[in-house]
Amino acid sequence: MPETTAPLHLRPAEAEDMPEIVRIYAHYVATSVYTFEEVAPDATEMTRRWRQIREPGLPWRVAERRAGGIVGYAYAGRFRARSAYRYTVENSVYIAPDQVHRGIGLALMRDLIRDCSDLGYRQMIAVIGDSANEASIRLHTRLGFRTIGHEVAVGLKFGRWVDVVQMQLALGEGGRSIPAAQPTGYARA
Repeated sequence: MPETTAPLHLRPAEAEDMPEIVRIYAHYVATSVYTFEEVAPDATEMTRRWRQIREPGLPWRVAERRAGGIVGYAYAGRFRARSAYRYTVENSVYIAPDQVHRGIGLALMRDLIRDCSDLGYRQMIAVIGDSANEASIRLHTRLGFRTIGHEVAVGLKFGRWVDVVQMQLALGEGGRSIPAAQPTGYARA
């Protein structure tokens, strides 16, 4: 069990972190409807996903306790593949189950938002599995996200229908101006 009093350190994720990231994510796949995946990916698959995020320069961050290993992670991926979406990213954040409600998600998300803003992205979308996922909705609301949609019964997991809540945060200038350049890391699809 990771130590809970050691200082929190945020840094870019590395390939060597994937087994710990898989451990965190597998818990949510197996026990919650916060992700709609029904089979947890292995370290090879998670490494492929990490590379897909990192190759165009998008951020994937981890939080670690120096004595206890990785206690959470967050990343931003392309929202959609079509080029008109090139200034919009979608975030994901997962915290080790024994480390929730300790400010780790808030720290990771602040880091992620800053990174995406610095890269030139203008909007961040959160697609939150389960409208009863109050912790994630509260976290995003605290960071300034606003609810933009509620999709009813779009997922079926553990024998029940699950909703999705969509939230959005403007980054930097948001939609107030037209960017002069492509966001860093954008590759035309």
